[in-house]
Amino acid sequence: MKKKKGFLFLSSLVTISMLAGCNNKKKTAEIAVVTDVGSLNDGGFNQGTFEGAKAFATENNKTYNYYMPSGQSNATDADRENAMNLAIENGAKIVIAPGFLQASAMRKCAMQHPNVKFVFMDGFLLEDDNHKILNNVTAINYREEEAGFLAGYAVLKEGKYKLGGMFGGGGGNRACNAFAYGYVQGINQAVIDLEKENKEIPGKGKVSKPIAQISFMYGAQFGASPELKNQASSWYMNVKNNEDLEKEVGGTQIIFACGGSMTLSVKSAMDEYEKAEMVGVDVDQSHMSEKIITSATKNLASSVKDTLGLFYGNEWDKKLGGKIFTLGAKENAVGLPTEVYEKDNKKIDPWRFKNFTKEEYKILFKRIRGEGEKAEDNIVTKTVDSKVNCDTEIFWKNVNEKDTPKISIRHIK
Repeated sequence: MKKKKGFLFLSSLVTISMLAGCNNKKKTAEIAVVTDVGSLNDGGFNQGTFEGAKAFATENNKTYNYYMPSGQSNATDADRENAMNLAIENGAKIVIAPGFLQASAMRKCAMQHPNVKFVFMDGFLLEDDNHKILNNVTAINYREEEAGFLAGYAVLKEGKYKLGGMFGGGGGNRACNAFAYGYVQGINQAVIDLEKENKEIPGKGKVSKPIAQISFMYGAQFGASPELKNQASSWYMNVKNNEDLEKEVGGTQIIFACGGSMTLSVKSAMDEYEKAEMVGVDVDQSHMSEKIITSATKNLASSVKDTLGLFYGNEWDKKLGGKIFTLGAKENAVGLPTEVYEKDNKKIDPWRFKNFTKEEYKILFKRIRGEGEKAEDNIVTKTVDSKVNCDTEIFWKNVNEKDTPKISIRHIK
């Protein structure tokens, strides 16, 4: 998907490393990123957010820095608050913080520092003690269900029929839940479309029902772990191409790894099996392995750059303060990567599909945007209420019966 400048709401309306609380040396920086759980270079949400801040600062001659709360994956609200306060002590005019876990710390800091602006990525609006919305906070969300849908549709059309998904947040994270819900809807829609086209799954032919295994185990803290790797290995075990995997133990052909540094554990397991593959998340992770055949991306860097552009353009009060934005395919804010890029002096093509074509992807993307050739071609993806716990058998049973009857969902608990 080609990125468009200013997709966020322009038209519609640090290279310094420090552990917060561990390094009190003064480092003046007016743009600050306070990371979520995991590491800065997680190849996902933290890194995508920071790269947007870094790019804007570099292009506009602004100072920038990032702050990793003490404890990292085990960081507390106090750790996050200390990181934000350190950023402000070091001259931050605007603090960008990804992840819903930042809410408590951001609320306190925003109330204590009304002249500092806060960008809550994957967050929500915050209120003061009198239940008034804090106007020095803006929130940016994404339609992860659309990104997950695109990934699920693509891998089924590619010929994968025993699929997996490992998600962070223990069933209580809005973004991961939406990715998961969209993923199975996309797989289901691909089966429907193949039936309409009188076609079979590429390389396989007819199969009783494609299988989608869903798990939130070992992902509550969004971190890599031996337990998560072992689980992924047990899923990948016996993976083969174009053979009968329906009744075998293991045999999962591809896993959607969704949740911070969880990607690293799944990748480690994938590397042990020649035929195993992965779907990345949040940002294009194709540079991590040739076997990451696509990534369900959110245009994080562009969102951050657009927000900083409005802030430095003195548009905060008019266009950002006290407002929440939910961005999806219509804003070109989610999708699958299609463009060749260069990293470490090496050209990387993120499009690893052999059967699912870019032309098919473009047509699918338009259908999600509501721009299908016919009105009946358009697709409306469903999302899940933020208060729903998705790590339950009854939730996935209902989803399978009502929304995805063409596939078999197996919730692993």
